Amino acid sequence: MTRILQTTPVFTVADVAVTMHWYQDHLGFHGDAVPRNPPHNFAILRRDDIEIMLQRLDGYQKPDLYQQRPGGIWNVYLRTDGVRALYERVSSDDAIQIVEPLHVQPYGQMEFVVQDPNGYTLVFAEPA
Repeated sequence: MTRILQTTPVFTVADVAVTMHWYQDHLGFHGDAVPRNPPHNFAILRRDDIEIMLQRLDGYQKPDLYQQRPGGIWNVYLRTDGVRALYERVSSDDAIQIVEPLHVQPYGQMEFVVQDPNGYTLVFAEPA
């Protein structure tokens, strides 16, 4: 029987290099881009056991949908270890937009939400 082993979000962005550097500089990801020199068409960002892929579409602007539903619109949910320490580090970084500060959800997760420079929302969470 075939098993699906993992999922990887793919973000459409206008500038892969700028996005890749933001994830590296502010969230601790490492990345590989294609082609090697900008303008890149594609990149894979890695941190610990997860990946986020970037695809370039010249002039792309992601619609701002976050406020369209109570609780926001999420693009990726990252289960973490040490969410409080991560929050303390990223909340002091002026380049990171905190959409929701660290809080405990009714479903038992401690979460915070950030937005990347393209408007994608990332939820970092762990059991409360």
